[in-house]
Amino acid sequence: MALDDAIRDVDTPRVTEDEQLLNFRPRPPRAEFTHTDPWRVMRIVAEFVEGFDRLASLDKAVTVFGSARVAPDDPQYRMAEEVARLLARAGFAIITGGGPGIMEAANKGARDAGGTSIGCNIELPFEQRPNPYLDTLIDFRYFFARKTMFVKYSSAFLIFPGGFGTLDELFEALVLIQTGKLYHFPVILFGTRYWGGLIEWLRGRVLHEGKIRSDDLDLMVLTDDPAQASRLVIRACEMQTSAAARRASRDLTEPARGRSRP
Repeated sequence: MALDDAIRDVDTPRVTEDEQLLNFRPRPPRAEFTHTDPWRVMRIVAEFVEGFDRLASLDKAVTVFGSARVAPDDPQYRMAEEVARLLARAGFAIITGGGPGIMEAANKGARDAGGTSIGCNIELPFEQRPNPYLDTLIDFRYFFARKTMFVKYSSAFLIFPGGFGTLDELFEALVLIQTGKLYHFPVILFGTRYWGGLIEWLRGRVLHEGKIRSDDLDLMVLTDDPAQASRLVIRACEMQTSAAARRASRDLTEPARGRSRP
């Protein structure tokens, strides 16, 4: 299989921590403790702690996903740069995977607008160099720890054209919303020509066969307009804040009611 030189620096992929975790290989009876899964759990916990610690001060943020293979002269690059600029001016931190392409464009837009620009980089079999527009860079070994940071600290996902990694983030967000783990969380797809075929397949095949409900398709918004996306994110953040306040108030009153019962 040919390697993509645009995002990969070496010819021989190295073994990553994720690969070691997910692939079972019988160990010798006296394997060193640091090569076993219990030790790996400690590293995983440390990764969560670092991510939480470094992002805990964020007030509001949005995560931007998209292909690492998009060049600066691509219209999608300029679109990502513009929407990130608008959101940064509205007070949102911009979070990306920290790499090139769409990620670089979003971080650049945030930096240009004087906003906070964050990259959550991931260890890969090939080297992914962080882009030069980051205020904060966090390196992760494990995809699931990195994914948690994207979801936990974002008010919305902006999904630009991309490949398997982008699709992974898209459908994971949809599952979390569909199952009630996230609320008032917009998933905004940029590029009607790129994503239109996927939407039609979901409607014509998946919905038609009853695999999803019709309102599941409403979880996504398709647009080519950075201003519209910015308005959607701002409105969603306001709804999230309001809903969180109502839940906190309810949690305070319900225990009191329970204690007042005989």
